[in-house]
Amino acid sequence: MGQLRISDHRSELDVDLIHRFLSRETYWSKGIPRETVERAIAGSLCFGGYLEGEGQVAFARVVTDGATFGYLADVFVLPEYRGRGFSKQLMAAVMAHPQLQGLRRFMLATSDAHGLYARFGFREPARPRTLMEILRPDIYQSAAATA
Repeated sequence: MGQLRISDHRSELDVDLIHRFLSRETYWSKGIPRETVERAIAGSLCFGGYLEGEGQVAFARVVTDGATFGYLADVFVLPEYRGRGFSKQLMAAVMAHPQLQGLRRFMLATSDAHGLYARFGFREPARPRTLMEILRPDIYQSAAATA
């Protein structure tokens, strides 16, 4: 297993790569406009995972107030780099970040990576009936159709 260098410096992020992956390869943000990705990055604590000589291969972001709440989003490792433990390294860095210590609630939504997140303490909501949402799963496709 290689060592991923993880940085929270936005200036190092490969926004083209992040946008390309999120808009084409994910089930949660297919078709997302680049401007939306840029705004999401600007409003979040972001983590890039880098390999020497290969550039960025992983990404995660946390929407947080840095005191009470965090929402983990857009976690990915490029397909050709999976199976090397990079998602665990990335999550360990996220969970250890000083701005994310002592949060009262830290949330995420996933359809397929429950095992990964459970390793870091994430569980099903204790009181799911207290949670509410507005969900617009096709918002990027409908926005493209009207553009």
